Amino acid sequence: MKFTFPLAELLSSLGDCEVEGEWDGDISGISTLKDAQPGDLSFLGNSRYTQEVRSSAASVILLPKSFEGSPPDGQVYVRLKNPSFALGQFCGVLEQRFWPRPPVGIHPTAVIDRDAVVDDKATIGPYCLVSSGAQIGAGVVLTSHVSLGAHVVVGEGSRIMTHVTVGDFCEIGKNVFLNPGVVIGADGFGYETVNGVHEKVPQIGRVIIEDDVEVGANSAIDRARFSETRIGQGTKIDNLVQIGHNVRIGKGCLIVAQVGISGSTTIEDYVVIGGQTGIVGHITIGSGVRIGAQSGISKSIPPGHAVQGSPALDIRLFQRITALQRRLPDFFARFQRLEDSARDRVES
Repeated sequence: MKFTFPLAELLSSLGDCEVEGEWDGDISGISTLKDAQPGDLSFLGNSRYTQEVRSSAASVILLPKSFEGSPPDGQVYVRLKNPSFALGQFCGVLEQRFWPRPPVGIHPTAVIDRDAVVDDKATIGPYCLVSSGAQIGAGVVLTSHVSLGAHVVVGEGSRIMTHVTVGDFCEIGKNVFLNPGVVIGADGFGYETVNGVHEKVPQIGRVIIEDDVEVGANSAIDRARFSETRIGQGTKIDNLVQIGHNVRIGKGCLIVAQVGISGSTTIEDYVVIGGQTGIVGHITIGSGVRIGAQSGISKSIPPGHAVQGSPALDIRLFQRITALQRRLPDFFARFQRLEDSARDRVES
C-alpha cells in the first residue's frame, strides 16, 4: 500500500529518538530491509538482519540505539529504544488515517430490540442484530452482520468486526477487539452417555471477556456448562483457537493459532502457548509458563516452567532429545557396522 507521509511528522510521532542523516522527501511505503525501495520506511527488529541495514535502499530506517555506523547520503537512521514497537506506533497513526472510525448511529438495516440499550456514541453497522436486554456502551463499533444475543453487555470502546456472534448473557469488556467470524458463547461440548446414547448436557453458563482482550478470526470461546468461561484482561488470542467450556484464562496471556483448550482448565497469568498446542481438561497451567508449538499438555504445569513436545517435556530435555533424534541414522549405521564386524569374527 502506498501513501504519502512527511518525515517530520513521522519523527514527531515517534517521540524520544536520535536522528542521523538527511533525506528530502515523504515516506511512501513500509517494507523489509531487503525489499525496500527509495521512499520506504524500514526497521531493524531482529539482530539476525543487521547486515541488511548496510545494503537496504530504504530512505528511513528505524534502528536500536546500540546500532553502530552512519547512513550513506540520502538516507536517515532513526535510533530509538524499540524499533519494532515504534513501527507499530506509526502503523497505528496510519490506521487511524486510512480506516477512520465510522460515524456514530444505527444503520437503517440493523435490527435493534425495543428494550436493548444502545449508547448515543455507539456505531451499529449494516444488518447487525442487537437482541432483547443487550447493552451497548459508548464508542462501541459493530461493523456489519454482527449478532448479539439477549442481555449481552459490550463495554466502552470495543470493536466487533463482521460476522461475529455473541451468545445470550455474555459480557464483553472495554476496548475489546473481536476479529471477523469470532463466536463467543456457543454451547460447550458436553454429553453424558446413557444406555449407549450421547445425551446433550445443557450449557447454561456464559462467557466473560475482560478489558483489552483481542480475539483472532474464526476463534470460538464456548459458554460454561454453569457459572462462566472467563478470558482475563489484556490477553491476546490468535486465529482459529478453540476454548472449551468453563476454561479460565488469566491476564496478559498470548495464545497462538490453532490452540485447543479443553473444558475446565485454568490458564494463569502471562502464559504463552505456541501454535497447534492441545491442552486436556481439568488441569492448571501456572503463571508465566511457556509452551512450545505443537505440544500436547496432559497434566498441570507449575508456574514459570517452559515445556514442549507431545507429551510435553521440560524444554531443555525436549531440545536434547530432538538433537539426538537427528543423529539416529548415524547411530544405526554404526551399530550395523559393529554387528557385521562381530558376526565376521564369530564366523572366522
